[in-house]
Amino acid sequence: MKSSIIKSVLVFLLAPAVLLAFKSKADKANFSGDWKLNESKSDLGRMANFATRSIKAEQKDDNIMIARTAPSFNGDNFTSTETLTFDGKEAESKLFGNSTRKSIAKWSDDAQTLTIAYTLLLDLNGNSTEIKGTETWALSDGGKTLTVQNNSTSSFGDLATKSVFEKQ
Repeated sequence: MKSSIIKSVLVFLLAPAVLLAFKSKADKANFSGDWKLNESKSDLGRMANFATRSIKAEQKDDNIMIARTAPSFNGDNFTSTETLTFDGKEAESKLFGNSTRKSIAKWSDDAQTLTIAYTLLLDLNGNSTEIKGTETWALSDGGKTLTVQNNSTSSFGDLATKSVFEKQ
């Protein structure tokens, strides 16, 4: 009798552990698509003139390619492209002239937000400036809206912007 009670208790305690071991992880948010900035929903602060106007993202299981288009200093549009892996490795991309961006992408525990830690090394006519920051990407409205919260620090001071993009 005592043995059967112990077995029953063990089954009762172990069954949930076994079932949870086979539970699949939540799907990662998928940021793929063509995204256009909605300025009226965004808070771009003093960087409004140079804010990214559109994003094209192609997400795969192990990486994401991001192409950002924004106005350049001379008024033309400028597109920068980077491919970030999800394994924690740093990626370096060329911006303009000798300016570069080093980035690392990391998923949140629930895989619904992607945080990109970056260091921009801007070279403007021989004057170098380092900007360190993070971008946090999140989807809402059934995947139709992408919000990118950007927080950065540089010799220019701290800057926080929120860019709201709509899927095209």
